[in-house]
Amino acid sequence: MSLTEKIRNGDSRAVAKLITMVENDFQNAQPFLKELHQYCGKAIVVGITGPPGSGKSTITDKLTKHLRKMNKKVGIIAIDPSSPFSGGAILGDRIRMQDLTTDKDVFIRSVGARGHLGGLSRSTQAVVKIMDAMGKDFIFIETVGVGQSEIDVIKVSDVVLLVVMPGMGDDIQVIKAGIMEIGDIFVVNKSDRDGSDKLIAEIEMMLHLIEKEEKWHPPILKTVGTENIGIDVLWKEVEKCTDYLKESGEMFLRRKNRTRKEIFDLFQESWREMFFQFISEERLEKEVERVLKQNDNPYNAVKKLSAIFKENLFKEGE
Repeated sequence: MSLTEKIRNGDSRAVAKLITMVENDFQNAQPFLKELHQYCGKAIVVGITGPPGSGKSTITDKLTKHLRKMNKKVGIIAIDPSSPFSGGAILGDRIRMQDLTTDKDVFIRSVGARGHLGGLSRSTQAVVKIMDAMGKDFIFIETVGVGQSEIDVIKVSDVVLLVVMPGMGDDIQVIKAGIMEIGDIFVVNKSDRDGSDKLIAEIEMMLHLIEKEEKWHPPILKTVGTENIGIDVLWKEVEKCTDYLKESGEMFLRRKNRTRKEIFDLFQESWREMFFQFISEERLEKEVERVLKQNDNPYNAVKKLSAIFKENLFKEGE
């Protein structure tokens, strides 16, 4: 069988091979992604975000186990901090999810953030498609949790869970307005700690201040992930939210925006590759040094490099 046929049949090794290709050799991965595209669009993508230490991995683990009891197939993309040396994920497959690795209907992949502000690398969108084509019913994207830049998760998710916990100092400062706006469901994890009711009140106040045109009012739920408390209620709310998004047409709009982002990202990557095809590293280095020594400024450098780029582009088109 071809690589894409193996992926369609749920072959984990074939999936891992293509994901590695996506991360390291995106150009050669594209023909396979093109073949798989027609089989995508069935999986529900759930983004799980929030500050570090709030228990995102535990919530992801417990939700996955809950879904497996319902015989649903699950994919998990864990966005990890990138190694500054290799560019790969530092943490590897999450320790808390190790007991899921023996389940053939759960596929876990750690993806390096690779310096992207939102903690979502370019390859994340492709990995979602691969898992979707593999036949997963639900795909969880668990992000690094680095603050305001986590807003990017909504661009690749159907539903967004914002996980927070009490006792993080000035709690409301942890939950900035921008992140508040993307949450479809708020999860106060480790709610057996002091201050959980105060945090819920603060979230309610913030939500009241944010004007939303949608009729969906984000619920605020208490969980204790390590004890599996509140997980079944949380999943019922995810189902309610998914039904609302489908019926209201919001799901279509989110997926439309996701497709727009994918096309734009691919377009940017294509032009970036052409830039380095037409402009040598030596030429770029020359401009960098001129700017560094105050012999020129970055604006003129861009103007010069753009002129070279256009000249080579026209030559290629002839």
